[in-house]
Amino acid sequence: MKKLLMEKTSWLLVVILVVVLLGGAEGRKSRILDESSSYELEYKAISCRAHSASIKDFGGVGDGKTLNTKAFQEAVNQLSQYASDGGSQLIVPAGQWLTGSFNLTSHFTLFLQKDAVLLASQEINEWAVIDPLPSYGHGRDAAGGRYISLLFGTNLTDVIITGENGTIDGQGALWWQKFHSKKLKYTRPYLIELMHSDNIQISNLTLVNSPSWNIHPVYSSNIIIQGITILAPVKSPNTDGINPDSCTNIRLEDNYIVSGDDCVAVKSGWDEYGIKYGMPTSQLIIRRLTCISPYSAAIALGSEMSGGIQDVRAEDITAINTESGVRIKTAVGRGGFVKDVYVKGMTLHTMKWVFWMTGNYGSHADTHWDPNALPEIKRINYRDVVAENVSMAARLEGISGDPFTGICMSNVTISMAKKAKKYPWTCTDIEGITSGVQPTPCQLLPDQGPEKSEMCNFPTESLPIDNIEMQRCSYILNY
Repeated sequence: MKKLLMEKTSWLLVVILVVVLLGGAEGRKSRILDESSSYELEYKAISCRAHSASIKDFGGVGDGKTLNTKAFQEAVNQLSQYASDGGSQLIVPAGQWLTGSFNLTSHFTLFLQKDAVLLASQEINEWAVIDPLPSYGHGRDAAGGRYISLLFGTNLTDVIITGENGTIDGQGALWWQKFHSKKLKYTRPYLIELMHSDNIQISNLTLVNSPSWNIHPVYSSNIIIQGITILAPVKSPNTDGINPDSCTNIRLEDNYIVSGDDCVAVKSGWDEYGIKYGMPTSQLIIRRLTCISPYSAAIALGSEMSGGIQDVRAEDITAINTESGVRIKTAVGRGGFVKDVYVKGMTLHTMKWVFWMTGNYGSHADTHWDPNALPEIKRINYRDVVAENVSMAARLEGISGDPFTGICMSNVTISMAKKAKKYPWTCTDIEGITSGVQPTPCQLLPDQGPEKSEMCNFPTESLPIDNIEMQRCSYILNY
């Protein structure tokens, strides 16, 4: 079985690589202008820049040994002077660029050329400690603060992190070891975190071995994350792929994630802190996601959802050897809501559960959570789902006295594994309807008949993030 799993995983990674290479070819074109001096590259972005520089211009050395933190920060600081003059872009050429955390700026593009690798420093003192997020109140790994992310920015506008499929390597093994041995004083850093920011693009990159979460936009809006490959060992702790958190107007598309945790985790704050902050995640599009995560979900909603999650639209989702397709995680004390969720077109293979809703997730920020703060889970829609080799169709567990309502499933075909559970459905404290679902659902999800197979409709109106058009940008760099 282990050998078969490795073969399937290897096969999928080959497919992912081919898709990334073929897909990227449309958006990026390069040509030599003068074989002795110049290189032009075209790419698509939400904004083009009037000024360009290389990290080499600021003393950067890409030998994998020289620490470049000061060079990167000096480059960003100097290029920030062009924010009101057409913006700027910092080019990272091929090489191994060892660095600690550095802050980004507005009207700025960080561009990683082919074979460019940002290597995260493993010197703990290279990572500043910052306050916990106000909507969380505490760090996730420890009660105090948190280590700043590798690429960080706050109160920014018009920020692009992109490239020719360059790599950001978090070198996370050191952090995972400290986590498992309980030697962390603060929460582990993420690879990319942008706070209180607007107009963000993260695209055409490979992220590997993050210490914890990979991409974390928080308290931000108008976000496009596309063409990203994220790779981490499937047993690495909390290496979530993309976690939009208290954000509005987000588009995630054509992303490929192998992770030790949820491939996409939608969040909005933790218990009483998230309730007080009161900033939901809404208007989220997830398209063409491919996920491998044997111990977590392709898409998770929660468990930190105390500010609310609304209007999530997921379509063309592929998951292989993943614990669950779409999972809702919440608990008494969370408060908040998850509502108006639409999932269309899931293709799943080798799953523990297809549908999973958890009303007793636990994991509280502290002991001050409010036992009267009950989450509202309603209008959750799934249609056009095909799943094979499944252990259990669904585990749907609401909260006693606070049922999850408005669940709708249509045109769902689930083929059970040879050693599947005897009863494919477990349902408690839920309400909903189904049509054209196999195997036959539990009694709390009554069948409405085949003539209702078109129910659980996916919204037809577009969201504002779909109206943001990419421009064709280029730069010429001497080398």
